[in-house]
Amino acid sequence: MSTCLRLILGDQLDPRHSWFDSRRDDVVYLMMEVRQETDYVLHHAQKILAIFAAMRDFARQLRAAGHRVHYLTIDDAENRQSLSANLDAAIVAHRATAFEWQSPDEWRLDAQLADYARRLAIPAQAVDSEHFYTARDEAARLFEGRKQWLMERFYRHMRRRHGVLMDAAGKPAGGQWNFDHDNRKPWPGIPYVPADPRVRHDHSALWQTIVAAGVPSFGDPDADRLAWPLNRDEALAQLDAFIAEALPHFGDFQDAMSLRSTRLFHSLLSFALNVKMLNPREVVAKAEVAWRDGRVPLAAAEGFIRQILGWREYVRGVYWAHMPGYVEHNALGHDAPLPAWFWSGQTRMRCLAHSIGQSLEQAYAHHIQRLMVIGNFALLAGLSPQAVHRWYLGVYIDAFEWVELPNTLGMSQYADGGLLATKPYVSSAAYIDRMGDYCKGCHYDKKARTGARACPFNALYWDFFARHEARLQGNQRLGMVFRQLAKMDAATLEATRAQAASLRARLDEL
Repeated sequence: MSTCLRLILGDQLDPRHSWFDSRRDDVVYLMMEVRQETDYVLHHAQKILAIFAAMRDFARQLRAAGHRVHYLTIDDAENRQSLSANLDAAIVAHRATAFEWQSPDEWRLDAQLADYARRLAIPAQAVDSEHFYTARDEAARLFEGRKQWLMERFYRHMRRRHGVLMDAAGKPAGGQWNFDHDNRKPWPGIPYVPADPRVRHDHSALWQTIVAAGVPSFGDPDADRLAWPLNRDEALAQLDAFIAEALPHFGDFQDAMSLRSTRLFHSLLSFALNVKMLNPREVVAKAEVAWRDGRVPLAAAEGFIRQILGWREYVRGVYWAHMPGYVEHNALGHDAPLPAWFWSGQTRMRCLAHSIGQSLEQAYAHHIQRLMVIGNFALLAGLSPQAVHRWYLGVYIDAFEWVELPNTLGMSQYADGGLLATKPYVSSAAYIDRMGDYCKGCHYDKKARTGARACPFNALYWDFFARHEARLQGNQRLGMVFRQLAKMDAATLEATRAQAASLRARLDEL
């Protein structure tokens, strides 16, 4: 009997894929936990643990539905710890006469599997993952011939094409496309943050297996009470709880930061989305229905939908249009290594201690912590964008290269020279203080620019623009910044730049 071997990667855990519409005795599904994937960058312990646990649960579901599954655990004696070697062995073991795989989302794996398939003696083909709204090249076709890829143009294209948040006349609901200006409020402590709805799992035994196998990692595994969903049912329950309890307030406080809550009103759905337990269409649809039913304000629904229908699909388009070279971009020539406290959270800067400490503890931080605290500091301090990229890719449970790389190198570090972001996203302490409570009780003075207790963000901010004036002064969005810089008297500017140079020379000590 002919046998088709089908590969399922660790971020392809979609039980509704058409592959599984019927049970076939001539199909074997191959899943594998391999050092190739755990080791290509240093990953957070929870990321490895959650993906392995979800993969094992997915294999259980497939078997329960009558599908044939060949599953290689990380400690299996037959596990050769590489994709290609395990595929070779499985093809022989099952006498496979055909090989199929779902197109990977990372360039690295896409290239590896395409090369592998070309060398096979049996028929091989890739199929779509059936997950995204867009084809890989849709954004590239939309922006053909343009030097800058504005997300807002892409987002409006997506709203029109898919009929999301549109009125009967084909106009945007509420008369405007974007309610971002309504969604920038600090959180005063009320409304209360809803309880975390996620189920806790004891994966202690699996974690011991991972450790015994020698898999490197960092961060807190939290193995006996891991909160990330195992499967689609748990992810759907998390989605429903978010829509009912948190989305009504998400819009107002999506940019807020607080020592009192690591989640605030964020969904924490990105892990479930990025491993494909959830489909973006159903997430967007539920948010839109909640608005149309009067359960959620339009600004909240639009802000959330923009992240998924707009930003998520947009950065994927940027990724596929510019790989493999995108990862090497370093337009500002930054090359400083990461401070040691990126791996410990032990810095006297309270905003960074909390945001990085939370990342190490939970494998999660929300987008403003990633962009305007950690990323902001990294850009101001001149850290290597490639080092920052590897850290972000490793530390966050939802970080897969297709979504993380453009966010880090483009949006956060301006390393692509402005292809993605219209300006560098940097600020002094004033923004961090306005949007959160980190500055209260901090070792550093949020208002001081120089001196031993001056907040490092302040001197680094002005020094960043002074160092990169030749490149950035023509940017229309930065006109006010450079006018203020020009008004700064020579002595003040010299003292500010000396302070910044001192800070950059001793980043580990801050």
